[in-house]
Amino acid sequence: MADWGPVFVSIVLFILLVPGLLFQIPGKNRIIEFGNFQTSALSILVHSVIFFALSAIFLIAIGVHIYLGG
Repeated sequence: MADWGPVFVSIVLFILLVPGLLFQIPGKNRIIEFGNFQTSALSILVHSVIFFALSAIFLIAIGVHIYLGG
């Protein structure tokens, strides 16, 4: 039985935290912009730090485990 929790959490967080897809911190004109489909080096760095922090919280602190199969 394989633990699919880390894979699922990482994929969902990656999709949600792609800079410019849903939101971008910091934006080109404002602190936060929604759905502008643009990115910058600083926003990639900020979203990477947020991704790492949320991954650590969900995988280490909370301990998300999803077992599929028999």
